[in-house]
Amino acid sequence: MREFARLYAELDETTSTSRKLDALQAFFASAAPENAAWAVYFLAGGKPRQAVPVKLLRQYATEFAGLDEWLFDECYHAVGDLAETIAHILPAPSRRSDAGLAEWVEQRIAPLRGAAPETIREALFRYWDELETRERFLLSKLIGGGFRVGVSRLLVTRALSAIAAVDGKVIAQRLMGWTDGRVSPTAQGFLQLVSAQSADEHAQRGGQPYPFFLAHQLQAAPESLGALEDWQAEWKYDGMRAQLVCREGKNWLWSRGEELITDRFPELAALALPEGTVIDGEILVWRGADAPAPFADLQKRIARKTLSARMLGELPAVLVAYDLLEQDGADLRALPQRERRAMLEGLVAALALPALRLSPLVQAQSWEQLAGIRAESRARGVEGLMLKAASAQYGVGRTKDVGTWWKWKIDPYSVDAVLIYAQAGHGRRASLYTDYTFAVWDGEEDGRQLVPFAKAYSGLTDAEIAQVDNAIRRTTIEKFGPVRSVKPSMVFEIGFEGIALSPRHKSGIAVRFPRILRRRDDKTVEDADTLETLKGLLAGAA
Repeated sequence: MREFARLYAELDETTSTSRKLDALQAFFASAAPENAAWAVYFLAGGKPRQAVPVKLLRQYATEFAGLDEWLFDECYHAVGDLAETIAHILPAPSRRSDAGLAEWVEQRIAPLRGAAPETIREALFRYWDELETRERFLLSKLIGGGFRVGVSRLLVTRALSAIAAVDGKVIAQRLMGWTDGRVSPTAQGFLQLVSAQSADEHAQRGGQPYPFFLAHQLQAAPESLGALEDWQAEWKYDGMRAQLVCREGKNWLWSRGEELITDRFPELAALALPEGTVIDGEILVWRGADAPAPFADLQKRIARKTLSARMLGELPAVLVAYDLLEQDGADLRALPQRERRAMLEGLVAALALPALRLSPLVQAQSWEQLAGIRAESRARGVEGLMLKAASAQYGVGRTKDVGTWWKWKIDPYSVDAVLIYAQAGHGRRASLYTDYTFAVWDGEEDGRQLVPFAKAYSGLTDAEIAQVDNAIRRTTIEKFGPVRSVKPSMVFEIGFEGIALSPRHKSGIAVRFPRILRRRDDKTVEDADTLETLKGLLAGAA
């Protein structure tokens, strides 16, 4: 635990990629395999399950520190992070623990999940009394399920590649499924992760998916890509990216986040695919029309752990296939896009399965004509176009070394809204108000009121955040714990990708991926948009 806490601190204290890489390599080169295995899990994006409710964690930390609740709350509001607050208020430990990360996770933290409150209290008091400040901070992150650190999966892959002297693409392949969480990391698993590359490695992979090839956002004019005939255009669907793997006589369905989701989509798990097949595509709800159902319908499927026959009938899922990564057990990723596409078309046509649809190619004679077709995206229920180099191999992650995929998305929906609530951020922004609630007007002119419809915290520069923070402090009306109600005085253009009716929201509207596009100093509060304007966008989203 001590070594991993030191690594966490080193990673958190620098923005230098080379220093982070050095720290990772040093840790993996010296850590015991069982500890390194869990470190890979957390650093590569694995999420610890919450072992202790936040309420109990706060209560027992306050008691152990001998503080009044109001004083703990003031400390928490000033710091902005619960784990950091706890780490600093606790008294010095009376002894030291030499237990490694694996022992802490498996034998100390895991048993707390579902334990009686008194058992949790006794354990936490014992743990806190044998850990230093940064170890206590890390413990709270792991116990509370809020572990995050500023390293990318790619950086972890590079570090493992360096200490193992194995190609990074091979390490990336081996890491697929590592963070699923259904199987605990082990010392043996880590040793296999960094072992020498073998000739039959592909055959050892079972239901493991391939690393996903990710697209770049197209910022330049499409004409800059060269001749249109060198590119393959497809619709960019708003669904769930997934790989369907058929090996050893069964199907595995993996999300891009490396979560095994086979049980959530039984109609896809039941697809009769040939042995040794891996298809990359998009999961969508499709009711037989020419366009997919809105993402909100798919969200209903994703959110349910138990699927009724009625839901399966009303919200049928399909896999829209747009790439073939493996056929008859052969890895096809090194083949050009056009060849993989031809093989995919043949496979989907031969299978003729209703729940397996082929992503259609979008044909055009010029970039100008393709731009006109792209303008129809919203009416078709898609986000824009995908442009794939016909010669591209299927790469690993967001790379350009073997070819490129581009996302050519349409502009987001946008409305002008009023900032009415603000809350302080976390971490380095704990002293600034960075999380905002926005509202639009509702009602007749003589009695209209502002109705909240979205929260957003991204889109402003540091300088703009400082300006808004200053304005919030000057115009605060009321305080509700960490939240401030402010006098309506600032208008912002809010962008979002989707919109749907929602009885759970006061406005009756839910928007997807809201973000701040810009501050509208040229508009007064009275000029902000209305709820009717928002509802008018629903027709385009249907």
